[in-house]
Amino acid sequence: MTGFGAADGLVGSLHVSLELRTVNHRFFSPSLKLPAALSRWEGEVREALRKQIARGHVTVSARLEREVAPGASIDEVRFADYAAQLKALRDANGLGGEVDVATVLRLPEVVRIGVEDEVPDEGASALVEIVDRAIAALSEMREREGARLAAVIQERLALVEAAVSRIAARAPERVIAQRDRLLENVAKLANGVALDEQRLAQEIAILADRLDVGEEIDRFRTHIAAFGETLRDGRGEAVGKRLGFLLQEMLREANTTGSKANDADIQRDVIAIKEELERIREQVENIE
Repeated sequence: MTGFGAADGLVGSLHVSLELRTVNHRFFSPSLKLPAALSRWEGEVREALRKQIARGHVTVSARLEREVAPGASIDEVRFADYAAQLKALRDANGLGGEVDVATVLRLPEVVRIGVEDEVPDEGASALVEIVDRAIAALSEMREREGARLAAVIQERLALVEAAVSRIAARAPERVIAQRDRLLENVAKLANGVALDEQRLAQEIAILADRLDVGEEIDRFRTHIAAFGETLRDGRGEAVGKRLGFLLQEMLREANTTGSKANDADIQRDVIAIKEELERIREQVENIE
């Protein structure tokens, strides 16, 4: 589910501004971009995210601002090594120009600002507290989006329920029609010959049992009720996986009903149900 959250605070003498962004993903997939001074607590940040976000690709980015600018120092040994290497490369490749001070100073770790000394070892708790506040802001935005998605899904679910009701109404009529057709065909084939009424009754019973979708309809309605209840009352907990499971069960009942149908009207409704279930599934993948 998409969302954004931000928070800031102090970690030692560093002012940390942290942003969280999430996009749709079936599983929890974090991506952390922490400054070097905070990277030692990547595990704690990842765990704080995992505890509160069950689904989504989560991007964490942080930037640092110093409350008091520390004094900078130059690593003279590193400076000399860089300068010697640059001169050697210039001469080896027949290049002109001088190796100037500004170029060397811009190379990695020549200028040291002592960031590590500014962050105490107990800074992990301060950083996690900032992360928690950013997650709270993120969750508020995701909840608003979740409410909108729930309304859309409820509309789709109502269409599925209506189609199931049509199938339930049509099913007994379809059995009677099949029975009458069987009797008519048998009478034509018998051509006036006496029939074994008991055997004929058995065949009709077998046909009715083969065509009966009552159990599928009952289970389907149970799944619809459970899905709707979870969607309405599942606030505050991760419900995406449960909704996904219920969708799989509904699809199974739809397939079984379709295989038993032997009726054009029921087949049309089964196809409509499967189309709506697929649309719902696409939305449910966005719900945590």
